[in-house]
Amino acid sequence: MTQRVAIICGGRSSEHEISCISAGGVLSAIDRSKFEPVLIGISKSGKWFLLDDKTSLTIKNGVLPVVPETGNPVSLDASGFISADVNLKIDIVFPLLHGPYGEDGTIQGLLEMADIAYVGSGVLASAVAMDKSFAKPIFAAHGIKVAAGFVARASDWAKDKSAVQKQADQLGYPVFVKPARGGSSRGTTKVKSAAEFAAALEEAHTFDPKAMVEQEIRGKEIECAVLEIDGVAKASLVGQIKIDPKYDFYNFEAKYLDSATTIELPAAIDQKISDQIRVKAVDAFIALGCSGLARVDFFLTDNNEVIINELNTMPGFTATSVFPKMWGATGVEYTEVISHLLASALTRNNGVLGN
Repeated sequence: MTQRVAIICGGRSSEHEISCISAGGVLSAIDRSKFEPVLIGISKSGKWFLLDDKTSLTIKNGVLPVVPETGNPVSLDASGFISADVNLKIDIVFPLLHGPYGEDGTIQGLLEMADIAYVGSGVLASAVAMDKSFAKPIFAAHGIKVAAGFVARASDWAKDKSAVQKQADQLGYPVFVKPARGGSSRGTTKVKSAAEFAAALEEAHTFDPKAMVEQEIRGKEIECAVLEIDGVAKASLVGQIKIDPKYDFYNFEAKYLDSATTIELPAAIDQKISDQIRVKAVDAFIALGCSGLARVDFFLTDNNEVIINELNTMPGFTATSVFPKMWGATGVEYTEVISHLLASALTRNNGVLGN
């Protein structure tokens, strides 16, 4: 007997389009002998619609997919997902939503209130991982080194620009300025001098009134994927992100639009360092109380110092995304990864009352 899986994509965040692409990947690879997918899209204005599972969710001629603003409405209450007065009888939700209103604990709380099992981390872990200003001190408290930096709120900037500017100057340039609760590098700027700081901070504040300013870490960008298999968090082989030199850093265009990024699997680094990163990835996953999956991003400096950048509780999930690629290199194929995630959604508790 198959289980009905609601694949939810789109959403109100700046990562709407990337969410759609992730959903397209899962739809193409889910084991239909075990699971029956039901595609639900959330438009940019926040409307929920039942979509045909043959909906195109790929990049075509450089154009990113979006959820339309019209269609068959979907609602969710204690009785489950409803469309056209019919209960969709969903067993598991795969919330392939990136960023605010999806990866930040909000939809997780809604699903817990509706008592529906879902893939990924619960309310608290999702919220903390989404807000880098809260995640960083937790990592540091568990012995995982983080980059030096500070929080720059829009209200503080409006009140005293010179004080915030001084903090950035004291860090020393270059610095990175990014939304505290953003993703896919949207709103992120590499600032090379004090003269560039104000514009970068104001750009970050268009995405989030809370921004992070961090000292540049020079070194390799290393990533590790964590997946719960039979209740145990396991780390994949680690990979190194390689970016076309025309890009200053791993930004949105380099990630998604220009074929400028590749991942070297396994990363050509010392095995002891690789093993250390895998341990730290699982430590970070446990420290935040994560469930199901996470992609953990690190910097490896020239003197082999491992510094965590961030943890993503719902990373990009197409067949060519970094997370599935790392597991493929580790011996767990894309379809199998999806099956593990759906199985784990039914066997663990997200909140104090369980699923």
